[in-house]
Amino acid sequence: MATPGDQAEVERLRARCQALEADNAALIEKNAALEAQAAALDAEKRHYQWLADSTTDLISRHARDGTFLFASAAARDLLGYAPEELIGVSAYDLFHPADLKELLEKSPRIYYHDGFYQQTYRFRAKDGHYVWFETTSRTRRDPATGELLDVLCVSRDVGRRLEAEAHRERLARVVESTTDYVLFLDGEERIFTANEAARRLLNRPGRARPGRDHPDRDQREEDALRLEQAYTAESLAVLREVVLPAVARYGSWSGELAMRGPRGSVPVLSVVMAHHGPAAEADHLSLINRDIGLRKAAEAQERRHQEQIAHANRLATTGELASNIAHELNQPLGAIANYASGALMRLEADPTAPAGELAVPIERISEQVQRLAERLRHIRTFVRKGQTRPRPVALPEVVKAACRLCDWQFQQAGIALDAALPEALPRVQADPVALEQVLVNLLLNALEASRAHPGADRVTLDARQSGPREVRFTIRDRGPGVPGAERERIFAPFHSGRPEGLGMGLAISHSLMEAMGGRLELAPAGGSGGATFAGTLLAEPGPLPPAR
Repeated sequence: MATPGDQAEVERLRARCQALEADNAALIEKNAALEAQAAALDAEKRHYQWLADSTTDLISRHARDGTFLFASAAARDLLGYAPEELIGVSAYDLFHPADLKELLEKSPRIYYHDGFYQQTYRFRAKDGHYVWFETTSRTRRDPATGELLDVLCVSRDVGRRLEAEAHRERLARVVESTTDYVLFLDGEERIFTANEAARRLLNRPGRARPGRDHPDRDQREEDALRLEQAYTAESLAVLREVVLPAVARYGSWSGELAMRGPRGSVPVLSVVMAHHGPAAEADHLSLINRDIGLRKAAEAQERRHQEQIAHANRLATTGELASNIAHELNQPLGAIANYASGALMRLEADPTAPAGELAVPIERISEQVQRLAERLRHIRTFVRKGQTRPRPVALPEVVKAACRLCDWQFQQAGIALDAALPEALPRVQADPVALEQVLVNLLLNALEASRAHPGADRVTLDARQSGPREVRFTIRDRGPGVPGAERERIFAPFHSGRPEGLGMGLAISHSLMEAMGGRLELAPAGGSGGATFAGTLLAEPGPLPPAR
């Protein structure tokens, strides 16, 4: 039989068992939590391991002497080493000697910012070649003692980037050293960069100043040139109205402009291009300008020489036409003499006759004087020295004047000159004197080719509209034609089919036609024989069709 003491002991033991069960449950719960935490840590560890193994950068940990303590899987792709092959190897042994010296001497090329070091250097791969690395590293120290524990590094291959940067640097040096004027323009017409040649032309300071390799935006705006400071007013208008819209649409434009220089405007051949590429600003442009002042001067000198030669040719042609000119002047002079003699005879017969009876002969004398003055003005205009200035002219009037100069020679040679032009021809862009010189040269050549050739009794000059903006005239003869061997050099200077000829007429005619924006060619030989020269000139635009 249990005593009260035994009953108390049983209760005490029961209470203790319940407490132990509660502690056990708590321990089980705590153990489960620890296991879950360990699992989470293990998953996080595997995740970070996966990140380290998946990244293309080499992640490594080093002891204070540079020995590898850990290397990620990227070591295999970047250096050819399995990660375990690097463990225990000193990274310093794989540095390029020159770059290791910079590291040990803390070269300015090693950047430090907010506890991180960054260096670009060469690192030897397993096969012996060097890889350009950019490494960001951070040291880990004992909080209590400050002793260096290890160094964590992230390294990436920057060989392609450095190669691209070197390529850009080479291009930049070329741009900086070229004699062309290179400008870079933003969307607000600010020239934010100019090469040395452009800075000299525009009287601007050097590109970079100490401590100012990368000026801020406000400073760039303060230093920037404006487009109107670089180009003349006329070229600025062309840039704004023609060039910039064309570049926006097509990506580039080229043509002649004029820049401002210390001694006046500078003619330039300009190429304007839009910037393209991932980092390019959509409204930024490059303007490359080549000074063509010397070329322009040479072209002007060449034009002056050409004008002098053309003038000499007209003088020579006038000499060849001396008999025709004398004949033309003799006709009005003879008429004047006849009318004057008749008037004098009438006065001698009846000195008291009214003056009105002399009105008719005096009027005829006045008409002949005007005719004579007109012919003299035409001859003086023909032989006058001057520039070739194309303008809209009526082709039939020029043809009529040229035929009139040559008509007496054709009559004396017994060769017909037919000039049949349609009435509806549009006006052509030409200098009337230069065009008349071309026609006279071609007519006289046709006459000479026809003089001694059997059956060559006619020279024909005709014209037609050959296109919407084109008029073509032809001069045909029935002479011996041009031999095949001479056709290719028929317009060459000093080439002549006549022993006494200078060989400049056709060459000058060819140059004059080009100066007027046209062309002159020897047409293909036809079956009828003879030679055909064809000239083409730009026609004046016709009237617009009526609105429907």
